[in-house]
Amino acid sequence: MNPFFVLIKCELGASYRVANAMADAEIASEIYSTAGDFDLLAKFYIEPDGDIGHFVNEKVHPIPGIVDTKTIITFKAF
Repeated sequence: MNPFFVLIKCELGASYRVANAMADAEIASEIYSTAGDFDLLAKFYIEPDGDIGHFVNEKVHPIPGIVDTKTIITFKAF
């Protein structure tokens, strides 16, 4: 399984609702509230032959309350 992260910007007042929807859908392994330009940081895992773009478009973007995302692809853990 390959990890990747998604920074998520939510509608005003929607970050808890978005985080709970992701948790209920059981698509993220970890979800954090953040300060700054984005409201949430979520860690996901995908199969080595999986398509991160399709995963984000099909699993993350449809969640109501999400305004913008930024995907961070990782290469190696130290």
